Amino acid sequence: MSSAAIQRAESLIVSIPDHPQPGVTFRDVMPLIADADALRAVVEEMLRPFAGQYDVIAGVEARGFVLGGVAAGLAGKGMLPIRKEGKLPRPAGREEYALEYGTAAVEIQADVPAGTRILLIDDVLATGGTLAASVALTRSLGLEPVGITTLMELDALGGRSKLGDIPVHTVFHE
Repeated sequence: MSSAAIQRAESLIVSIPDHPQPGVTFRDVMPLIADADALRAVVEEMLRPFAGQYDVIAGVEARGFVLGGVAAGLAGKGMLPIRKEGKLPRPAGREEYALEYGTAAVEIQADVPAGTRILLIDDVLATGGTLAASVALTRSLGLEPVGITTLMELDALGGRSKLGDIPVHTVFHE
């Protein structure tokens, strides 16, 4: 994919100050997702370093579902959703993690066999809590997470340090 296509895609991300609370800048990737060419360019780049290494893509709620669905379609793979607690009808695994203001949990169903190689995909790597919990969750079911790919990483928040030795690829850094 050309660097011009990736630069154009990045220009579609909108920063919204003081959302959802004062002092936080929200990165709205929905304009990028709404643009077919930009979406394809970034998802192809997200997949590039992991070609041939995974069997299924695990999309982390909620924008990770969108990116994961597109990625699964482009790669000809299945997509396994990692959901917020209480959203799945047959949760087989649950992993709790800390937030700045409490705790949360993610859940997954056992819809693929143990030993399946998983590529985790999400929109933003910030503090790393959700993705670290997602890695632990997939491992708890005997799945093999081979990598994490995100659209954007907020480097100053240090989330990558919570992910251990799992390979991480990010398209955009901020």
